[in-house]
Amino acid sequence: MTAADGLGFASRAIHAGQDPDPQTGAVIVPVYQTSTFAQTAAGEHRGWDYARSGNPTRDALEAALASLEQATHGFAFSSGLAAGDAVLRTCSPGDHVVMANDVYGGTYRQFAKV
Repeated sequence: MTAADGLGFASRAIHAGQDPDPQTGAVIVPVYQTSTFAQTAAGEHRGWDYARSGNPTRDALEAALASLEQATHGFAFSSGLAAGDAVLRTCSPGDHVVMANDVYGGTYRQFAKV
């Protein structure tokens, strides 16, 4: 769901990433409180294997964020450190990163030293 669909910000904010569940009919993605997902065969997954690396709830959040930002993809991370690491990996020498002045101390030190 994107702005190209003709929907405004408010409509995208409540509908993006919210496809009805085909099994239950639920219109809101539940918070999946599981750490692992069943495999169809050894090493074959139906989309997710371990919740920390991705799950249906996170996929819905990422789709909603992408729609609201009018982007192709959105990204959510399982921790602040993972998000900070992703930012660092996109930077080149001399780039600047804007962050809050009360950011977690470990994050501050990581960005100050790298």
